[in-house]
Formats: sequence, structure tokens, C-alpha cells
Amino acid sequence: MTRAEHLKWCKTRALAYVDAGQVQDAFASMASDLQKHPDTSDHIGCSLGLALLMGGGLKTPETMRDFINGFN
Repeated sequence: MTRAEHLKWCKTRALAYVDAGQVQDAFASMASDLQKHPDTSDHIGCSLGLALLMGGGLKTPETMRDFINGFN
């Protein structure tokens, strides 16, 4: 699987959690899935996202959806 394919797969899985209203699970899914590919395993978005999540910046489905869709 290419990096782009893997990233799309990560986003699809995480956005399913967003759609279910499970914002924290969406972040956990995205962070976990990114670790499963060598080209995304050290993605800075995980660290930045954790800081945003802990600071309350990713508490709504809309903010989490925007965050996830912003990964590239």
C-alpha cells in the first residue's frame, strides 16, 4: 500500500468515528493507524493533535473532521 493509500484508509476509519460522535476515538484511530505504515509512523500530526485534543481544540465533531481531513 502506498503512503497516499494508507493515509486515505486512516482518514476513512477515523471519520467513521467522527460520524458516530466519538471524537476522542476518532483521534485514537487516526494516531494508531498512522503508526502502521513506515511512511506515516512518525507523522507530526499525532503530536500536534494530542496537544490540541488535551487543550480542548478538538472537542467537536466538526473540529475533529477538519483536523483529520487536514492530514497529508
